[in-house]
Amino acid sequence: MVTKHLNVTTENIETAAQILQEGGLVAFPTETVYGLGANAFDAIAVGKVYAAKGRPSDNPMIVHIAEKEDLQKLTPMITPLMDLLMEHFWPGPLTMVVNKAPGIPDVTTGGLDTVGVRLPSNQTARDLIRKSTCPIAAPSANVSGRPSPTKAKHVVEDLDGRIDAILMGEDCQVGIESTVVDVSGDNVVLLRPGIITQQELQQAVRGLGKKVEMDPALFINRPRDVSKGQLLEVETEDFKPKAPGMKYKHYAPKAEMIIISGEMGKVKAEIEKLQSENELNGKKVGVIIFAETELQRAAHDFFAKLRELDGQGVDLILAGALDDSDGIGFAVMNRMMKSAGYNVIKL
Repeated sequence: MVTKHLNVTTENIETAAQILQEGGLVAFPTETVYGLGANAFDAIAVGKVYAAKGRPSDNPMIVHIAEKEDLQKLTPMITPLMDLLMEHFWPGPLTMVVNKAPGIPDVTTGGLDTVGVRLPSNQTARDLIRKSTCPIAAPSANVSGRPSPTKAKHVVEDLDGRIDAILMGEDCQVGIESTVVDVSGDNVVLLRPGIITQQELQQAVRGLGKKVEMDPALFINRPRDVSKGQLLEVETEDFKPKAPGMKYKHYAPKAEMIIISGEMGKVKAEIEKLQSENELNGKKVGVIIFAETELQRAAHDFFAKLRELDGQGVDLILAGALDDSDGIGFAVMNRMMKSAGYNVIKL
């Protein structure tokens, strides 16, 4: 398959929309990461997304819409809670998991009775959805398990020759995937952390007397302390994720990766020591470390840094842990821990 590389113009967006209407696959920019889109109501097209990515079939997709009113096509009832969250956070990097309407294929939702929906703020994404005249199911536009793509060239690296077209748009502003909340019941449950934090969500829903709970699945895995040889606890096979990124290995670079956790001064010293030791043994070592005050920058840069180090052919990546008591720090650490396979040295 020859993949079209389309610059973002009105004509090319129309071309990409036609590809989607005809059951093809198009990668496109959003404010979070690049998405790989298919008509959400076309089961065959959505199946092609799983095939192109090598994605497990029980990993549900997020459906992207262009206007708030489009949510009516995807769920049987819009609740006051959904209205409130839309008012506060749409368009933007928030996905709501809602009860799904009839007609949405099981392949789109990973066999669940719920569907994740978001309205992106990226103008190219919204123009594409409008012109395609259908909701677009779109996971991240990468090979499953690899770092999410935040630049068009990342999509080319992973999916060139596997999909019909790539809209070669701007770099993503946020850099990590959307916050996902389950609002299919009475409560608000945070399924995947993102740039919109639990604290911000709680502030928004307080007027309805709601609390934002954390899904226990966020804490299923325990870090494996490589300095003590502890084993990683893995998820059980019968665990059914309600949002992407909850079950399977994600975001992994090609190199081995170790996270060093502790007081920043000690972390920097340990990274320098490990880097020197490994380089003396002939390994090429890459380092990822962000200042404690740079959490938004960490979110923006993390995946791009993983891919940059992959491109440099490093054998080992040493990363400094972030403060996960902060909502954004928690979101980035969620990705960092998965990237490292939960390999941690605690100081």
